[in-house]
Amino acid sequence: MKIAKGFEDFVSLDTKKSLWEQFHTVAPLVVIGTKEENGFDLAPKHMVTPIGFSNYFAFVCTPRHRTYHNINREEKFSVSYVRPDQILMSSIAAMPRCSVEDYPQDVVEHIPTVTSKDGESIFVADSYLYLECKLHRIFDGFDDYSIITGTVEKAFVHKDYKIHSDLGQQAQIYKNPLLVYVAQGRFAEIRETMAYPYPKDFER
Repeated sequence: MKIAKGFEDFVSLDTKKSLWEQFHTVAPLVVIGTKEENGFDLAPKHMVTPIGFSNYFAFVCTPRHRTYHNINREEKFSVSYVRPDQILMSSIAAMPRCSVEDYPQDVVEHIPTVTSKDGESIFVADSYLYLECKLHRIFDGFDDYSIITGTVEKAFVHKDYKIHSDLGQQAQIYKNPLLVYVAQGRFAEIRETMAYPYPKDFER
């Protein structure tokens, strides 16, 4: 078979399997908080993203998890952007939850948390960013998965992570590192960053 120019060092992936388990990619790692009929639930997610530059947030979930049903019922959720030294807290939140019925009810008790002023939202304590979101829409139909979208109604960032100017951002990030998830099954702490080389007069 003739190989196209520029593809000499590439191998074809099996599209009958999950593509995303065949190479490494990076993503944020957050913990989604939801209100249950009695108490709260916490679940780590890495397939997350803002939607555009407006105040919309989205993440991938599945009806197999309590998170999906809690949000569908309560029409709200919270987001905690955890720090690198909180990786264990996100791991505890990931305790077996494949079955809605089998999820251990006391998981949240083992994670330091804070709640919103009205007591309706839960967050992982000492995270660097908290978001309170109102359900916008749930998009089903991605095989066994769904995209849950929300409108960010309130947001709180730790003072050490607030961007004040274009000056000193490298020093700020070095002192206050960011956590990323390296799919599949690894994580990293980001301290070293560089300014992106935008073209002159670039506009988003």
